[in-house]
Amino acid sequence: MAKVTKNKKAALEKLEAGKVYTLQEASALVKEITSSKFDASVDVDVRLGVDPRKANQMVRGVVTLPHGTGKSVKVLALVTPDKEAEAKEAGADYVGLDEYIDKIKNGWTDVDVVITMPPVMGKVGQLGRILGPRGLMPNPKSGTVTMEVGKAIQEVKMGKIDFKVDKYGIVHTSVGKVSFESEKIEANVREFVHTIQKLKPAAAKGTYIRSIYVSSTMSPGIQVEPKSCLD
Repeated sequence: MAKVTKNKKAALEKLEAGKVYTLQEASALVKEITSSKFDASVDVDVRLGVDPRKANQMVRGVVTLPHGTGKSVKVLALVTPDKEAEAKEAGADYVGLDEYIDKIKNGWTDVDVVITMPPVMGKVGQLGRILGPRGLMPNPKSGTVTMEVGKAIQEVKMGKIDFKVDKYGIVHTSVGKVSFESEKIEANVREFVHTIQKLKPAAAKGTYIRSIYVSSTMSPGIQVEPKSCLD
């Protein structure tokens, strides 16, 4: 049996067994029970009443968190020369086209988001086998294939994230850092859950949002009352 560390024991003592917390309570509690020396991420897991194996029950979308994720997002803009200045001004970390396509083909993937334009998707499409498994392949549905390159880059830098339900029916994402004020954590979780609620598939039967848990990188999960996220 795994030994329970002193910090984990202290964290568990602050959690009431079987209690379902309001979002406001959980947003404050996740800060209290996190003892890591680094600024841990705050994560949210939403279990949905859908069957992801069926195309008409797939849940996928984008959300711009009002207070961002707290992470520094490295953006690669694969654009034509006439769009390079716009991409740089918007804050892209890497800007270019052919040279970066070659670099990726040689194994380089040290970025968090790739943004490109419809006219060059023929070239970018060659990178699907490399970028796809890493979740980096640009997609019009997530706003990463667009002619409004500058706007897309700014949104990503400000906290726009895309998400989709996994094979277990769970949507998972990071919604900030433990250093955030609890009100900012609460606002980010609320925006995320509201966005998921709007994406409820018509084919989904029964309870749609079945459970919500908030945790940090190093903390136990805190169960949250779904209604408190939708008020």
